[in-house]
Amino acid sequence: MKLILVRHTETIWNRDKRIQGGGSSDTALSDVGIEQAHLLAKFFEGENIAAIASSPLQRALNTANIIAEPHGLKVKEDTGLKELEVGELEGLSWANLGSSFTHFLLQEWQGQGTGNIKGGESFVQLQQRSWDSVEQLRRECDGDSVIVVSHYFATLSIIFKALELLPEHLPKFRIANGGVSIIEFTGSGPRLTAFNNTSFLNCGKG
Repeated sequence: MKLILVRHTETIWNRDKRIQGGGSSDTALSDVGIEQAHLLAKFFEGENIAAIASSPLQRALNTANIIAEPHGLKVKEDTGLKELEVGELEGLSWANLGSSFTHFLLQEWQGQGTGNIKGGESFVQLQQRSWDSVEQLRRECDGDSVIVVSHYFATLSIIFKALELLPEHLPKFRIANGGVSIIEFTGSGPRLTAFNNTSFLNCGKG
């Protein structure tokens, strides 16, 4: 299976650098985010896609629906693909943390992804549910190309599982809004063949 991982496009909270997890905020796409989603749809026009799955949070689901339209596909909503639950941190400005959000989370997780943030979940818990969703897609779409539209940490949790990386390496990675990463499942195991591709932003530009 060719697993095409897409982070949702821009929201107002992304622009304002506010923390948005898998909680009750459920932020919508900004005007820029909607435009980015249409560019992604154009980017994927020539791709033979068997299925599109998405987190049910509207920023991911709206991105996925725009991508799905040219292919005539119905998006499969999957709660396993929701963003990391961040509990009491939901809606806070990054500036309130005194460090990057990723470094803050690593401190809360005690460096190994086994602890819980206040009212939230650990990296291990996130990774377990997101990988369960990937395994279900592999059973349903073996040999096909599948798009999964999700979130920053949810996407990284899938990539880290595939590559057998520890959470302590999270600060070395960054995925932009709309960034496209690809994992290909082969006989010798999963391979990361693309990471954070944002060339879709140039679609339609001469």
